[in-house]
Amino acid sequence: MQPLSDMHIHLISFDVPFPPSYGGVIDIYYKLKKLKENGISVTLHCFEYGRGEQNELNELCKEVFYYKRKSGLLYQFSFFPYIVVTRSNNQLLKNVLKDSSPIFFEGIHCCYLLNHKALQQRKKIVRMHNVESDYYRGLACSEKNLFKKIFFKLEAFKLKRFEQKLQYANLVFAISPNDKNYFLSFHNNVQILPPFHPFNYVISTPGKSAFCLYHGNLAVSENNEAAMYLTEKIFNDLGATLIIAGNAPSNELKNAVKKYKNIQLLPDVDTEEIWKLVSNAHINVLPTFQNTGVKLKLLVALYTGRFCLVNTPMVENTGLEKNCEIANNSKEMKQKINELLSQNFSEMEIKQRSQNLENSYSSDIAISQVINALQ
Repeated sequence: MQPLSDMHIHLISFDVPFPPSYGGVIDIYYKLKKLKENGISVTLHCFEYGRGEQNELNELCKEVFYYKRKSGLLYQFSFFPYIVVTRSNNQLLKNVLKDSSPIFFEGIHCCYLLNHKALQQRKKIVRMHNVESDYYRGLACSEKNLFKKIFFKLEAFKLKRFEQKLQYANLVFAISPNDKNYFLSFHNNVQILPPFHPFNYVISTPGKSAFCLYHGNLAVSENNEAAMYLTEKIFNDLGATLIIAGNAPSNELKNAVKKYKNIQLLPDVDTEEIWKLVSNAHINVLPTFQNTGVKLKLLVALYTGRFCLVNTPMVENTGLEKNCEIANNSKEMKQKINELLSQNFSEMEIKQRSQNLENSYSSDIAISQVINALQ
């Protein structure tokens, strides 16, 4: 067995994984940190489209290569999914061919080269962050703009077809049991790998506070839909205070929030400030209308926040159900909010949460899985 100190891998990232400010890049960044801690040398290849080159990544990796992600209407007419073809790059192929190290593909986004004949003899591992075809189908359902809706539907169709190429990997890491069951139809070697994150233990604060929080990238139609639901269906006639925090809120959401004195919108808040809000909120209210993957924002809320109120699609078959309050319609959600606002978040809650998360969502356990797969 190869000593870890001699091990080298290529990791291909769909975006520049610093700063770790949203789900997918949080997983990648903290995976890189764990690889570094375990003495594994990483050549990082990342597609850049707005985040720029980041010196912090040089501290974690042997080398870092940046490739400009392509864009434009022309690529929407490709046989390949847009998120895949815009990450095709000849120089990337040349760089991974400089040695024979294993290749770790982060997301189907980066899998353009997965079945390339020059890589037939290489160990190839694909980390799927969710079922992208389902995710894009869900975006199409929640999108109001006709042209975006058509794009998302086409992308979902292309991704469904492209998923067949997963058979060329040696191993597929799925992020949840539901996703594992799905990918087993394409590959007979699928393992669940929980997401990487910065928390070693639960740091939630017992007690109470006076507000509820919803946070997320509000430019994503799924998150906009959830924020609109909370604004117009839940907190519209509650006395409770709701803070909605996230970047690029829609005009629709801005106008909706203006109607209610108890709802506050904080646009374009940085990651550090959002995590402070998560920690200080009495209830992190996190409904979703897409049952895909494991939401990193839920893990952040469970490790650092008090009560988490979700609906079934957010937690179904993830093992996180036991640490959340669940409500599946507006009546149930309003009732739960009123109940929880009158309760203290206890040390017992923290203890129970710690036991569950540290058994199932530890990054130390997750990196052991990755190392075993690479050896």
